[in-house]
Amino acid sequence: MYVKSSGTIDREQVPAGTDTTKQVLIGKEEGPNFAMRRFEIQPGGGMPLHTNVVEHEQYVLGGQAHIRIGAQEYTVREGDAVFIPAGIEHSYDTVGDEPFAFICVVPNQEDMIELVG
Repeated sequence: MYVKSSGTIDREQVPAGTDTTKQVLIGKEEGPNFAMRRFEIQPGGGMPLHTNVVEHEQYVLGGQAHIRIGAQEYTVREGDAVFIPAGIEHSYDTVGDEPFAFICVVPNQEDMIELVG
């Protein structure tokens, strides 16, 4: 399928996160190289400090969040692009009263998450 509406794709809770959902917009069925996912973290929600075995390329669609990547902390908002190398500790905490939403593109490989601490 070359085109599909994100409104037709199920949202699943991210077990490691708080008030965090994920939609797989493009997966292994559509292409061998990359997966495209849409995450949404509700106000007051977040993702704890963790690592992934694959890199993440992200584009913020809306809202704001404090993101820790390694030892650095950033506040990101709509229009920002974020790169998280494989194996680097990172976390997310929303800022404000609107959901934080972003697109995350990863290599189409097994993406193991490991919580830190």
